[in-house]
Amino acid sequence: MTLKPTAARADHPASGKSWLGIFRPAPPAPVTLTDPAAIATAYGRWQRRVLLFSILGYATFYFVRKNLGVAMPFLGKDLGITKESLGLFLTLHGVIYGVSKFANGFLADRANACVFMSTALLASALLNVWFGLSSTVVAFGLIWMLNGWFQGMGFPPCARLMANWFPPRQLATKFSIWNCSHNLGSILIVLLCGSLVSGDFFAPHWRLCFLVPAAIAVCLAVLIWFQMPDTPPSVGLPEVEGTRMPAEEQETPKAFQAFLFRQVFSNRYIWILSAANFFVYTIRYAVFDWGPTLLTEVRHVRILHAAWMIAGFELFGLLGAVLGGWITDRFLGGRPARACVVYMALAGMSVLLFWKIQTQSEVLITGLLCATGFFVYGPQCLLAIACANLATKRAAATAIGLTSIFGYASTVLSGWGLGWVVQHYGWNAGFAGLVGCAAIGTLLFILAWPAKAHGYNS
Repeated sequence: MTLKPTAARADHPASGKSWLGIFRPAPPAPVTLTDPAAIATAYGRWQRRVLLFSILGYATFYFVRKNLGVAMPFLGKDLGITKESLGLFLTLHGVIYGVSKFANGFLADRANACVFMSTALLASALLNVWFGLSSTVVAFGLIWMLNGWFQGMGFPPCARLMANWFPPRQLATKFSIWNCSHNLGSILIVLLCGSLVSGDFFAPHWRLCFLVPAAIAVCLAVLIWFQMPDTPPSVGLPEVEGTRMPAEEQETPKAFQAFLFRQVFSNRYIWILSAANFFVYTIRYAVFDWGPTLLTEVRHVRILHAAWMIAGFELFGLLGAVLGGWITDRFLGGRPARACVVYMALAGMSVLLFWKIQTQSEVLITGLLCATGFFVYGPQCLLAIACANLATKRAAATAIGLTSIFGYASTVLSGWGLGWVVQHYGWNAGFAGLVGCAAIGTLLFILAWPAKAHGYNS
């Protein structure tokens, strides 16, 4: 990356707007480095910090969001809550999460990423404490819906950070590395919650699945607040090579809105990828949220073993995402949609094999889950990269927020819908629907094949 000493300045149209309150973007810092070599060294140091703390921060959001899946079998038995009701919790949370991610994308593109992210994480932690101390269906539903809103504030600032700190030609690789935060958080929380409810290491109770992760989230929220920067100009560095935007598009809210319409809402490929995201997330969350219930009820696996199997699903998902990012930059000219075609087709095949191979072998079951995770997390990561690059750093959070509307609307199927189908028609009907989702998703990715690598100077 070639860096030239230039005057640092805010890269957003509303850096001084008082209505943002504590979320106002960090102002440009005085320029202290003029030597290109020194600037490059400083950039490398800050980029590593951004990558590390954004990964840790977003992984921790999973501690106070994906803890419900392991707790569900025990919460349901303890309080007499049906699968349909549990699925409704997932759906309401997911839909509000998607709306929040979209709405907060507008704000995050014009806000301080560090403050935005740490505030949301702290709020989610407090709501988890409330959830863990509650006992009624109505309270659970309301709390988990509210938690969905604050959870939706977690990803947009990360999208802003990645698009501001890494050039377009490296974004697929770097973003796929960052994407391991999803898997890291999922792996750690299912193992932690599996231990908390299994009784093998602690006095078991499902409430611990909410109280313990909440305490961890509070600590990470404080760490992010003090350790993570906002944009390169906020620490006295020039903007990343290849991402400078025309000054006239950075001055007024009206110009910013026009830019959003042109770069995001008029881009047919962003809409196609958003639609595909619906089917990617249906499979992803169906496996993650219902996996412990399916494995314990149908395959008769112990809950701690089930937690490890879901951890395997996430671990191989991490590998699939990182490999997909590398393949995109190395062989596909930065066009992620092309890799998604193959990934999604193989994800459908993996789900089909998991459904049709009736076995009690935990090794084989784990292998099929790992294959599903590997192939479904490729498009989960890559379509976000595609939209971020097409929208440019100026609107990356907004574009990914749009995909999230579709992605988390999928919880109507993966949450309440799957719970209702299984309750009335059994798991076979549920698996048939998931295979169909994979087929539709593959077709949509084929339609996005011609999309450009990025939207800079397009």
